[in-house]
Amino acid sequence: MIIVTGAAGFIGSGLISRLNQENFNFIIAVDDFSQTEKLPNLEGKRIQERVDREQFFDWLDQNYYEVEFIFHIGARTDTTEFDRRILEHLNVSYSKKIWQKCIDYQIPLVYASSAATYGLGELGYDDNEQLVPQLKPLNPYGVSKNEFDIWALEQEKKPFFWAGLKFFNVYGPNEYHKNRMASVIFHAYNQIRQQGSMKLFRSHHPNFQDGEQMRDFVYVKDVINVCLFLMHHRRNSGIYNLGSGKARTFIDLAQATFQAMDVTPQISFVDTPEDIRDKYQYFTQASMSKLRSIGYTKPFCTLEEGIQDYVQNYLVTETYL
Repeated sequence: MIIVTGAAGFIGSGLISRLNQENFNFIIAVDDFSQTEKLPNLEGKRIQERVDREQFFDWLDQNYYEVEFIFHIGARTDTTEFDRRILEHLNVSYSKKIWQKCIDYQIPLVYASSAATYGLGELGYDDNEQLVPQLKPLNPYGVSKNEFDIWALEQEKKPFFWAGLKFFNVYGPNEYHKNRMASVIFHAYNQIRQQGSMKLFRSHHPNFQDGEQMRDFVYVKDVINVCLFLMHHRRNSGIYNLGSGKARTFIDLAQATFQAMDVTPQISFVDTPEDIRDKYQYFTQASMSKLRSIGYTKPFCTLEEGIQDYVQNYLVTETYL
């Protein structure tokens, strides 16, 4: 029996799909299922039981002996969320409870951290755990993720295997419900489909030209591959980056999306919204040597490969992973 929190969300639902493909069918899906816009992500998937996230700990106390692994992917992921009580509850306190249950019941754990913990990247993007307390996230979401990472590293008692994954800019199928927080690829596809053109944020940084802002975009299928690797590996506990390892520009992203849609590129620029302008990351790139050092050998999709698969096999047909 495998538990996936955030099961109806973008990454969680894709993970369940892949687990089903690997013949793991005894899946416990944990989420807030009252958010009906996410529910299509779970259609057709083999799930043994759906458990409301606020009832999950009672459920686990009664069923722990059947649980083989926990993927704690659920979180409040809105980077514009400023209600610290929500972030404290869902991203910190809830995660601490899961951590403790994994110790009590000897359950291995993979949980979602975030590259938002790196802030402006003043200390680089190396997943050296000694640097974690020094990081300066730019928003309350990033702060909440970093708070839990710090807390986890400080604990004397830990699950016998655990891994925190710092997701970089994840994109791919099953993000239809995410609205403003969906990936740039998702928004690019819809802009191009509706208007035949695409708008990118203008640069407000002297060292970057318009559209030359760079991010580490990682395809959700690669994220899922790493999750399954860790589920089977169960050694070398710690915090790991999870990106492609290669920063690419937003112009690269836009051109790859036009190409996947077979549309002639038309790109213009608009000012970055003021509410995120002073907290905007102009460059991110995951150092992936730590994950490689423990035996993960699969190549990551290039941006062009990931976008082509996402656009042609999911967005065009409005299908789900």
